[in-house]
Amino acid sequence: MMNEIQKNQLFESGKDGVRKILTPDDKKIDIVEFDDKKLCYVKSGMGYPGIYPMHETYFEPKAEAILMDLDGTSVHSESFWMWVIEQTTARLLGDKSFKREAEDEPFISGHSVSEHLQYMIDKYAKDSSLELARQYYFEIVNYEMDEIMKGRGKQDAFTPAPNLKEFLTTVKKEGIKIGLVTSGLYEKAMPEIISAFKQLDMGNPVDFYDAIITAGQALRRGQTGTLGELAPKPHPWLYAETARVGLGIPFERRHKVIGIEDSSAGVVSIKLAGFSCAGISGGNILQAGVGDMCDYKINNLMDLLDIIL
Repeated sequence: MMNEIQKNQLFESGKDGVRKILTPDDKKIDIVEFDDKKLCYVKSGMGYPGIYPMHETYFEPKAEAILMDLDGTSVHSESFWMWVIEQTTARLLGDKSFKREAEDEPFISGHSVSEHLQYMIDKYAKDSSLELARQYYFEIVNYEMDEIMKGRGKQDAFTPAPNLKEFLTTVKKEGIKIGLVTSGLYEKAMPEIISAFKQLDMGNPVDFYDAIITAGQALRRGQTGTLGELAPKPHPWLYAETARVGLGIPFERRHKVIGIEDSSAGVVSIKLAGFSCAGISGGNILQAGVGDMCDYKINNLMDLLDIIL
């Protein structure tokens, strides 16, 4: 649900041409409406907010390309990654029995690792640093991923979404380009989709998808990282780069592209990139209050075929 507010850090309703300001339930963005335009103020737990124009979006079949989220849309893995965030917080607190609250979910899924960790620090571990949290997080991730790839660890960590193989192969046969887009860092994202493709006997996902964009490589002491922690969903760049650079779809043909998401951050990212969005059930879209930003709402990937063909 979108709620009207009087002002945010930069804009105030009734001043400088601002008609109204709307914010969803999770308060991660503000939509600022003027007579002739809309702007989206994307907040940041890291201190670097952004302001983007909100383009009018519409979709015109047949699709030239689809853009698919990974976690929750292509592979059911969000519970695993939220568990890792919980374990990281437990280590920060020195309390193995720590459990997160259900209300934390919209803030620890769909955004960047650092955003998730900063939220948990602010709520549960105020004396801890983000740098230490990231260190613990990657220690846990590296251990768990190694265990999973060796056939041990959490066996239900990565499960292909229902009908994923049938949907992808149908789209491929129709000659529609497919881009995979994730705010997940490379080292966590690629084992997910590789595991899912292995379960479905679909070969190498790098050979299957027309483009795969992740949030890049994690920055850690003594290593080189890539940009990802400050520019993930809900910022538009991952979806914009997948479509424009990865798939070669010019901005002027964005009406031939549709994005598929289960998270609030992903929905905002798709819309800010200028594309229509299909929100799939099972994530935090409704809980976060951005359901009205979805152009289409589906319960299963196969439901999208009637829209894009």
